Amino acid sequence: MIYPLVKFPSEKQKDKKPHETKCNCYFIFVFFLVKLTNAHCIYENMNEIKLTQFSKGSGCGCKLAPEDLNIILNGLYSGDENKKLLVGNNCHDDAAVYELENDECLISTTDFFTPIVDDPYDFGRIAAANAISDVYAMGGSPFLALAILGWPIGKIAHEHARKVMEGAKTICREAGVMLAGGHSIDAPEPFFGLSVNGRALKTHLKKNATTKAGDIIYITKPIGSGILSTALKRGVLNNEHYAELLKHLTELNKAGEFFGTLSEVTAMTDVTGFSLLGHLLEMCNASGTHAEVSNASIPLMSGVEKLTKQFIYPDNTMRNYKAIAPNCVGLTAQNMFTLCDPQTNGGLMVTVNENFIAEFEKLSSENNIFVQRIGKMVAGDGSITIY
Repeated sequence: MIYPLVKFPSEKQKDKKPHETKCNCYFIFVFFLVKLTNAHCIYENMNEIKLTQFSKGSGCGCKLAPEDLNIILNGLYSGDENKKLLVGNNCHDDAAVYELENDECLISTTDFFTPIVDDPYDFGRIAAANAISDVYAMGGSPFLALAILGWPIGKIAHEHARKVMEGAKTICREAGVMLAGGHSIDAPEPFFGLSVNGRALKTHLKKNATTKAGDIIYITKPIGSGILSTALKRGVLNNEHYAELLKHLTELNKAGEFFGTLSEVTAMTDVTGFSLLGHLLEMCNASGTHAEVSNASIPLMSGVEKLTKQFIYPDNTMRNYKAIAPNCVGLTAQNMFTLCDPQTNGGLMVTVNENFIAEFEKLSSENNIFVQRIGKMVAGDGSITIY
């Protein structure tokens, strides 16, 4: 756009009366006033805002690729420098764990991401549930959180950021977590998450590196949130499928706290941005086992199969596929869209002693916990076979 120039009065115009002098200053002032007003108010209406249009990625799908993360962390993995650090980042586990006194441990994690849904209140609920999940995935009980907020001030009204915080507080109350403060910055893209602290007895602690050959693999939620959220961003997700997506995205993984009390649960993690296969591969690598997975046994969210046939999937599915494929047999052009789909606040993936299967499923049913058997761990070398 070409903006009008300011014209100062010529020598002849100086002799004219003030109201006869031609000057474009007033028009420039009005023009910029309108532009600034619109820039601030265009997203004031809650019904108009679409948070997903402000970010490139969405949810846990915006995580750095595994190969990029490995380059950044090369030589920076926490090791044996402190005996009280029971879990660091060397095994790519869900949270750090520090031993305190009387068999009690502190669990600490941080998780944040860009919007996966358009509604600010729901975005806050999802981000909070996802961050708290890391504590549950270690077999712990969360109790304290700090908020992490990035907001494009001047692009999206303050009221929407407040809605994000309200959503987070709702989930924190449900989890029994105190949201005690946090930190915020002015950022080009909106993002939100939590730093969460939890506690667990050392004997209840679950890691991703302790699974054994013979263990049975279970998950507690269907997968497909990356595919459905991509359909939402493209405006092709129907109301029924959106309702199911939102239900799973905001569902707390409280089952992890209960699983922590079961010694026959040998290992646990949650399924998030690196996909079901990506996080399973982390378990295999950390424990030196091989996973055999039944593709037909893996539960999918409603609408996922139809959407994948239309080639609707997140960009980071391909990133996950690239990282997983070299260590995976049976990954095809058909199943890769679901098995490599980046999840947000996905379910727990647990391995259970094969002699405890019936009791585990019975206890899960009695506590209203959905569990689905998807495969088995066998002796191996940190790889996966899909059948």
